[in-house]
Amino acid sequence: MVHKIKLLGVDFASVNVAEAVDYAVDGGLILAPSGPGLCDLASDSHYRDALLGSDLNLTDSGLAILLMKFLGMGTLPRASGLGFLDHLLHSDRFISSSPRTFWIMPNKQSMEKNLHWIQSQGLPVLLQDCYIAPLYPKVGAVEDERLLKIIMERQPSHIFLCTGSGSQEKLGYWLKMNLPYHPMICCIGAAIGFLSGDQVRIPSWADRVFLGWLFRCLSNPRRFIPRYLKAMKLIWLVIRYRHSSPSIV
Repeated sequence: MVHKIKLLGVDFASVNVAEAVDYAVDGGLILAPSGPGLCDLASDSHYRDALLGSDLNLTDSGLAILLMKFLGMGTLPRASGLGFLDHLLHSDRFISSSPRTFWIMPNKQSMEKNLHWIQSQGLPVLLQDCYIAPLYPKVGAVEDERLLKIIMERQPSHIFLCTGSGSQEKLGYWLKMNLPYHPMICCIGAAIGFLSGDQVRIPSWADRVFLGWLFRCLSNPRRFIPRYLKAMKLIWLVIRYRHSSPSIV
């Protein structure tokens, strides 16, 4: 039984990455909500439904962890999407299960870099085990009937969504609700890009002390500074609503 602590109406798992991996390999929807993503709980009911319907919400947001500790709401261990993916792909239990994996990539360039890195780790992943996602909407429901059909035909045991915060959680939840079997559906966003070199590399020490955002901002200020400024809204939301769900506006 995984101990969980509620934040903004969402249960977050009080587990480290090793414990999260041990739980996840048996299947289920695994999410790692970012700080900017959590701000959408106040404006996107579909995003909220995804987080409420997941089997495990990891503590990817260092800001959320610090806020909860500062406000006396509980102490959660760090279990980022990056740490989870790195640990999962090298865990004996995952490797020994001979997993059939399927990867949803954001674009062709990222797919090529990520696939090369995955293969370099000794995983038997081919081009046909990847799917280039269309541009999913930022707000509202996210569905992909073509992707669903491919997964139904291939029946992978582990599905990795790498399309980015917001849309991937909603797509992962939709897949969970529409697939007739119980694979692991892991929404890891940019985590694989940090490992493959498709995005700026984030050292493990920086991830552990919540400084991954700084590396991303330094690598592309125009893109990431506005994104992380958006996450400052999370401070107000947590102070106001604490354990309760924010009102949808």
